[in-house]
Amino acid sequence: MQSYRELQVYQKSYAQAKEMYRLAKKFPEDERYGLTSQLRRAATSVPLNIAEGYGKVEGGKELVRFLSMARGSSVEIEVLVEFAKDFGYISESEYAKAMSEQESIGKMLTKLIQSVLEHRTTNY
Repeated sequence: MQSYRELQVYQKSYAQAKEMYRLAKKFPEDERYGLTSQLRRAATSVPLNIAEGYGKVEGGKELVRFLSMARGSSVEIEVLVEFAKDFGYISESEYAKAMSEQESIGKMLTKLIQSVLEHRTTNY
């Protein structure tokens, strides 16, 4: 199994987490413990869960569990970004870019989960 750092979905989600931190800096101070905190936690959760899943020695079942959590966090980011747009904290173009990136990451995670499940059923 390759290192999680070599996975395109890890690299993409790591870069997106950094972008979400950058966007969150624009939010009002009174959002520090609300939307800002939630967005940052969800954004870092995606690459963290990918890494943690790959670090588990139990194999495919645990990896799928952590990749599924990463997928859930990716969807959570979509909702939080939509809130940020609706409250006027980010522009329409920032929103569109973030949503496109999240959609791509979500699809990549889904394909990776399917691949692990197929590998597990044919090799275990």
